[in-house]
Amino acid sequence: MIKTPEFWNHKGITSTALLPLAALWSLATHLRDHLAKQTSVALPVICIGNLSAGGTGKTPLVSLLYDRLVDAGMNPVILSRGYGGSQKGPLWVDGTIHTAADCGDEPLMLAEGRDVIIGRDRIVAAQTIINRGIHNIILMDDGLQNPYLNKDMAVGVFDGTAGIGNGRLLPAGPMRVTFDAGLASLDFAFINGEDEHELAKAIDGRVPIMTGTVVADQTIITDLGDAPLLAFAGIGRPQRFFRTIEKVGGTIVQSLAFADHHLYTQSDLSRLQEDSIRLGANLITTQKDWIRLPSEWRERISFLPITMQTDAIDELLGHIMAIADQKASHGINV
Repeated sequence: MIKTPEFWNHKGITSTALLPLAALWSLATHLRDHLAKQTSVALPVICIGNLSAGGTGKTPLVSLLYDRLVDAGMNPVILSRGYGGSQKGPLWVDGTIHTAADCGDEPLMLAEGRDVIIGRDRIVAAQTIINRGIHNIILMDDGLQNPYLNKDMAVGVFDGTAGIGNGRLLPAGPMRVTFDAGLASLDFAFINGEDEHELAKAIDGRVPIMTGTVVADQTIITDLGDAPLLAFAGIGRPQRFFRTIEKVGGTIVQSLAFADHHLYTQSDLSRLQEDSIRLGANLITTQKDWIRLPSEWRERISFLPITMQTDAIDELLGHIMAIADQKASHGINV
């Protein structure tokens, strides 16, 4: 796990030096996609993912979609690769017995009140879902670039405040696939936050655009009163988290950024605690980081809950339900 490199934001010397490796990445990806055999499954597969590495707000959108599908009378399930976890799966995630080291932080966080399965082989995991016999729609968390499981709908989530960086392929830039090729694979583009980099202009009508904003619940900040905060995060874009705390009224006296998906050691946590005592500050982190903490530390550290707010949710649900109805009309009971 690495921190998001600063050179991903501009076409400087380091990024340019890595272009040969980016070309190899592109070649390997094209070869894999050319050789891959795509498989369709009986249930609708709705994929929510990114064209770039780093956080975009995908997980809050998956959570919102799942909850609204339940409200609509559906019985969804979230399918994740389980990135960062040791288990290959298929594995039904149970927060009472599994840890982030087992199944990854995002699946563990999503599993709070939701059905989640992880599997590095998405087709086998999807078949495991079907064999269970109780779910009627699959929300595929990430996996836009997975060529093996057919997607009935693909939604690409973009961070409006970060854009697509320098637009170059990994490792020279943040892109998993070129912007144009990635757009061609999408049914919808979802821009999270202010469109500071004119993504909508770059998309130029090639796919429909939806917008939304990740909103923080400031209750925890209010409960902590005027106490100073030591904020830490091991996510794709930690600075965005620190700014969010300040926007909802928190006072940060120290902030620490760890690598994305960082698994905290006792040494890390002891140092954080020592710094918080020295500063007279309360420790606060993201929910995704909090879920990675050892259980004995969770009572000592607060997290800032976030949710996705979007006026497009009903439109998106309408398209998803139409896909479910279409599969049902072909003799598949969803």
